[in-house]
Amino acid sequence: MSTHQFTKKLRNKNLSVPQPKLALPAESPITMPRHSVNEARQVLKSNKKLADLGTLLARFFVIMVTIGLSVYGANEMFLVLSTNEISELQWFFFALFLINFTWISFAFTQATLGFFHQLWPFSRPPKEQTTKSITAILIPVYNEDPLRIRANIQAMQEDIKINTTERFAFFILSDTNRPDAWITEEQVFSSIINPHDTCPIYYRRRDNNQERKAGNIADWVTRFGGAYEYMVVLDADSLMSAQCLHSLARRMAASPSVGLIQTLPTLIRANTLYGRIQQFANHCFGPIYASGLAAWHGNASNFWGHNAIIRTQAFAEACGLPILEGKAPFGGHVMSHDFMEAALLRRAGWSVRFDTDLSGSYEEAPPSLLDVIVRDRRWCQGNFQHKAFVFAEGFHFATRLHLLSGIMAYLSAIFWFLLISVGFALAVQAYFVRPEYFANPSLFPTWPVFDFEKARFLFILSMFLILAPKLYGWLTALLNIRCCIKFGGPLLLTLSTLAETILSALYAPILMFSQFQVVFDILRGRDSGWNAQSRDDGANTWKVIFRAHCSHTILGFSLAGGAYFLGAELFYWSLPITFGLILSMPLSWLSGGKNRGNIIRYLGLLRSPEEKRSSDIILMANKYYGVQETQSSHQNTPALIRLLSHRDLFYWHLAQQSDYPIKNNQKSSSRAWIYAEWQINNNRDIQCLLAKLKEDECLVILQHAALLRKMEKYLINNDEQKINVT
Repeated sequence: MSTHQFTKKLRNKNLSVPQPKLALPAESPITMPRHSVNEARQVLKSNKKLADLGTLLARFFVIMVTIGLSVYGANEMFLVLSTNEISELQWFFFALFLINFTWISFAFTQATLGFFHQLWPFSRPPKEQTTKSITAILIPVYNEDPLRIRANIQAMQEDIKINTTERFAFFILSDTNRPDAWITEEQVFSSIINPHDTCPIYYRRRDNNQERKAGNIADWVTRFGGAYEYMVVLDADSLMSAQCLHSLARRMAASPSVGLIQTLPTLIRANTLYGRIQQFANHCFGPIYASGLAAWHGNASNFWGHNAIIRTQAFAEACGLPILEGKAPFGGHVMSHDFMEAALLRRAGWSVRFDTDLSGSYEEAPPSLLDVIVRDRRWCQGNFQHKAFVFAEGFHFATRLHLLSGIMAYLSAIFWFLLISVGFALAVQAYFVRPEYFANPSLFPTWPVFDFEKARFLFILSMFLILAPKLYGWLTALLNIRCCIKFGGPLLLTLSTLAETILSALYAPILMFSQFQVVFDILRGRDSGWNAQSRDDGANTWKVIFRAHCSHTILGFSLAGGAYFLGAELFYWSLPITFGLILSMPLSWLSGGKNRGNIIRYLGLLRSPEEKRSSDIILMANKYYGVQETQSSHQNTPALIRLLSHRDLFYWHLAQQSDYPIKNNQKSSSRAWIYAEWQINNNRDIQCLLAKLKEDECLVILQHAALLRKMEKYLINNDEQKINVT
């Protein structure tokens, strides 16, 4: 049935036909070619052919200090293990120690560089220039809570209209693939979509969510990117002030050779114990790390996938991601697309910057320990795919370091676990294997030598390198009076730093062993898939927690029992590891849930500056969300019932679906289409129809205008008989 016949039949029934508005502007397509892994590097588009002196000095500092500390640590460990002859197991222990010590030295060096940069009084912000173009703000969505997203969009739109003269347009880019979630999105978003507003809001849903978020963004670029010089990419939980958006657009306009500017997102709205730990660390220690990274990255920085502005044409030309050879988890589409998009922009000659001075860029943290572990599973697989690019042609050396750092972030769990295992093996060997004092013909015995004083010093040095970034963050906040007051004053800042350090130390061995399991899982060839990010309070049942942490608890008791058997000193030495593993279940239970472990909040600890005095954009978003949270949208009602029960929503939804004819060969290849069409034609009652449809068949109906028009009889019956939607 054509649209005209459909409308005519409704009018014959004396039913009004709404005039729905389209949710998208006219298309402005640009091409986005797919690139290969190996390509030649293009000449840098900036007038500066080499990095500036400050960046070169920062890179020299990072490399030389890391090497210097690593050499010193290796020499000290060699002296600790020095006997007349080092065993093979001791050499293995030495190699593992060197890898881990180099890794923590690298992190320490970056934090030290950031500490100096924070104290440097002569830093100047980048230049800004007015732009006449419209900047698109892209918000990818995948089975998310639409009420929270709408509140953030409304707050940002209001802030933009009040506080900036730059022009912006919002695009909600949905990859949602569940019918109920899709219709909920449309119920929530349809009321705010207005293509004719001075700051318009658009909505687009993809039927085929191939290549995940990267494909979602690429689809928008190829269809609409030609009309927008810049695009700001956000996450579903991102929030950005008008002033931050204003500065990003103007900085891009003032720097025609820059392809991407990444901001430093600040964590907000943490309402669980683990969320507050992450939030405090982000506010107190995050700027130290970020300043260090920005200092040595220079014009070859990184991209974290959100809260950044990108030059649209540059992205289209450079960032068509290659498809890796082989199957998942190492082959197929690139999962951690953000690292590679920054790498491809830099290879194409575009500068990539990390501007840490901008405020008003926000995101939310995973609410619980289990949510972090689930996210790490996906991130780990994505980072491991980058091994195909580390030594590929054309990439900048800083890019290669980004990729290696991402891989090492997860391999380090393997190396730490092996180091602990080999250390225990050496202790077992020393306990059970009798030393051969006269192994070689000699007048004097060969005494086994182990320098405990040097070992103790090396342990203290390692702990200092690990804890120094926290010390830098605490000291920087303490010296900044305004910042210190926002943290609750010197006393609460100090106590919060100690609380974060202790709690992080308890959770660290759990994360280490979880990442070890994740890496092992990926090496076995298991794909992580694509699941929606958790945005709730992360409260998990004891059954879920027991299943997730049973292995951690067993390992903790085994290590503690073995250490106690081998000697009291080893038992106390291993407590920082075994204590957290043994308590993994209660610690995980406390990590999530709004009402669990919140004694920290009542004591005023782990307070972030935004809690004491929130910025205007956060207050506006909270206001909108508070109003919307009370609204009922019948989310437990089937999607088709909700759609047919709201005439305006039905027409609006129908207007967004493509009206292309379905060819016979396409019909025959789609079992869901054939079955859904037959059921619609042969069922007069909507309840009977729904009882016979599966989720994929409901999805086919919602996606195609031809099938939606066949649902006409149910819509008319709904108007005449008032179907009970509850």
